[in-house]
Amino acid sequence: GCLAIIAFTSAKAQAQAPRVVRDTEIENTIRAYGTPLFEAAGLSLGSVRIRIILSNDLNAFVAGGQQIFINTGLLSRADDPSQVIGVLAHEIGHIAGGHLSRIQEGLRNASNQSIIATVLGAAAAIAAGQPEGLSGAIIGGQALGQRALFKYTQGMEQAADQAGVNFLDSTEQSSKGLLNFLKILQKNALLYTASRDPYASTHPLTQDRILFLENHVAKSPYSNRKIPQQYVAMHARARGKIHGYVNDPVTTLDTYKATDKSVEARYARAYAYMKLNDKRNALAIVNKLISESPRDPFFHELKGDILKDAADFNGAINSYTKAIEIIPWAALIRVNLARMQLALNNPKLDEEIIRNVKNALRYENKIPALWRQLATVYGRKGQTGKASLALAEEAMLKGDLNRAKQNVKRALGILPKGSPEHIRVQDIENQIANASIKKDQ
Repeated sequence: GCLAIIAFTSAKAQAQAPRVVRDTEIENTIRAYGTPLFEAAGLSLGSVRIRIILSNDLNAFVAGGQQIFINTGLLSRADDPSQVIGVLAHEIGHIAGGHLSRIQEGLRNASNQSIIATVLGAAAAIAAGQPEGLSGAIIGGQALGQRALFKYTQGMEQAADQAGVNFLDSTEQSSKGLLNFLKILQKNALLYTASRDPYASTHPLTQDRILFLENHVAKSPYSNRKIPQQYVAMHARARGKIHGYVNDPVTTLDTYKATDKSVEARYARAYAYMKLNDKRNALAIVNKLISESPRDPFFHELKGDILKDAADFNGAINSYTKAIEIIPWAALIRVNLARMQLALNNPKLDEEIIRNVKNALRYENKIPALWRQLATVYGRKGQTGKASLALAEEAMLKGDLNRAKQNVKRALGILPKGSPEHIRVQDIENQIANASIKKDQ
């Protein structure tokens, strides 16, 4: 289960699995916004994962434990960072309130009420000699269960709003951003909810939430507190990246004119030219950005991306290396660096690739591509046991238990007993056994 601040998702979108977009700069921006809020909520910053979903819908939600998912549509359409910060405060309220675990209770209660109503309705239909009433009984039972669940989640949304504004106040930040964002949502909601039963929503009516926020903003001593200019710049860069990455390049170039020299506009245009395979214009933009800010790692990363797409592997390696020298913890940049080094098929680079991958795994050990890269290098060096271990790690992340089991068996027969790698393989073997037991239950 997940609890969204508000969702307007099409049936087509619901039928498709969400696509997670990874970007070091944007994730770092959101984490910077959230750090004081996490501390105010008593949450460990390292335990909360932030994920960006490729979707134009105005949506953010928490799911799968302490994970916050934010749609690209929300980030690109938010007018300023205060709106994103307000949304984060609300979602952190869900995590702090333990709503994900409590939603299971609501689901059970809703299910029980649905079953009872369905059974009673079916019995009445049969007693009246009207079997055609069975379908109505089923629908009525489901509706009653849904209303029970919706009422339950509405209370959680109200609690998350209250917690969110408390976190904003305790960090001396304005709640105007959340208020203004809810007003944007209200305009969109009119397109979707005008003919719906007001109970058929997992969230309180937007107008009720706006009234609550307006009352809080009127009383809070921090309502006129300005957003740091650094946050404004970070938000603009994120918007430029997202527009350039998501939108059609022709539309992007029409929106962000060449006369606009802001970083947001240049970011967007560089991505548009990259998508058009126009290496010359893309590099002209990024080289100018680098000349103005030579210690900006994300400009070097963007140059690496442009050169990677143009199959200039040595050039991309040079740019990614410069970015890593500035921010050594950027695992996602190391993924691309290792990929380019592997593409050169030069055994002299093997040890450097292993160092890069292992450094990346210190921060991001849930990326299957990293384990695949490690397996490739170990295989090329003839270290079959370590290669099999890396392939088992990759298979576990992908949920392929059969392939993981095959690689575990191979690794156990090769790796020295008692070595760290052998112990890790045994751990994976136990994980496979436990997963198989759960699957059979």
